[in-house]
Amino acid sequence: MVKKESLVYLFIGQDSLSKDIRLKKIKEEFLDLQTQYFNLDVLYARELNLKDLQERLLSLPLRAKKRIVIIKDSQKLKEDIKEFIIKYVKKPLSQIILVLDIDKYSPRDEFIKHIIGYGQVCRFKEDAHLDAFTLSRAIDSRKSTYALRVLSQLLRNGEKPERILGGLRYSWENSIANAFEARKKLSLLLNCDIDMKTGRLKSDFALERLVVNLCCLAKPSG
Repeated sequence: MVKKESLVYLFIGQDSLSKDIRLKKIKEEFLDLQTQYFNLDVLYARELNLKDLQERLLSLPLRAKKRIVIIKDSQKLKEDIKEFIIKYVKKPLSQIILVLDIDKYSPRDEFIKHIIGYGQVCRFKEDAHLDAFTLSRAIDSRKSTYALRVLSQLLRNGEKPERILGGLRYSWENSIANAFEARKKLSLLLNCDIDMKTGRLKSDFALERLVVNLCCLAKPSG
């Protein structure tokens, strides 16, 4: 039975945006903003060895009651680490919040079957298809926080900044009824393009600023 204050979380699914939102809530609940850097470890299963994990789990929180240890792609953990975690979750350390992030799994996976009984399971959908049109709809709805998350995920997925700009331009060129609004949006896109090409701003920062400006400009749809 899962305790009220869970010390182990199991994230299952590929919807990275929803995962980020859930992780943010966990961090807000257990970590102080000023000491978050010292009390948060993000590890990647493929690079992780058992000694490193044990050291992270034994590290004491700095000026806080909890530390958070996140293991990404936990389905790729080495067998010795899986065996250790299976034993660990039965008696987790009270100062550690362990988050096992898994993209894909089989219901017959013995590791997952053991973990599920001892932690809070958070299930997420398969990754939604994200593109510049998803971003443009978020901007048109003035969902600035979501729009920035979509942008961040697009960049993490390897989408090139110029393709993001091109997709936004295409989505608005023929779909905006208000000519003045269209000119304003396309002007912001052009300025962003110039900032990136001249090196005035780094591409990711230029795009983030563009999204914020567009969300302020856009009117809620409907």
